[in-house]
Amino acid sequence: MEQHCEQSPPRAREEEEGANSGGVEGGEEDEKILHFLDSLDSYLTLMDSLSSTLRRGWLELAGARHSMGSSRISGALLSHRVQSAATTMQVTEPNDKSETESQAHFTISKWAHMREGKCSGEVEVGGFQNKSSGSELRHRVPSNFPEGCKESYSAVNGSPIATDSNIQQERSKSLSIFGTLVPPKLRAAQVSFETALDSIVELANMRSMVLSSFAQLQQEMKSSS
Repeated sequence: MEQHCEQSPPRAREEEEGANSGGVEGGEEDEKILHFLDSLDSYLTLMDSLSSTLRRGWLELAGARHSMGSSRISGALLSHRVQSAATTMQVTEPNDKSETESQAHFTISKWAHMREGKCSGEVEVGGFQNKSSGSELRHRVPSNFPEGCKESYSAVNGSPIATDSNIQQERSKSLSIFGTLVPPKLRAAQVSFETALDSIVELANMRSMVLSSFAQLQQEMKSSS
């Protein structure tokens, strides 16, 4: 009886330590599950927002075609000459693809083209920033950047950022093929489709985050089993 009493305290301590370690592991797994579900919910919310934005853009475009006529707003009016892209996409791949926490990051740059040595505005939309990317770095103005554009050059991410007036000017230039006076619905449709493009980039980043969270969750469940 005495021998049984002497062995009880060490056994109780071992059981308590095992329960504590199991609680910590369970808490980490629960945190990963919540992170995955939160990312998935944000992804579905963005999908719904994208659907609404595209629907609004097509309705605005249909209204513009109805007011101006289908011959005034047609793909036949578009220029088929080779020209610089007004919108570019950059994909940053993780250095170590074997790590489950790494994820690709998508960045879109709008109005990034140069025309006749003059800069047009650039708006960089990164969507959901990768948390592991760290703080934003400051870059110097490139030596080949036009003199008239250096004032609007951003010190963040090394990208020229346009003012609202420059963006409006670029939008008007892109719509000039449809005539000098375009209906407000056509301008509204242009903005709606730009917003939809930004949402697509956000969706791509969120999908990358969802896949990364799911991979982490799977690894956690395998290690705990």
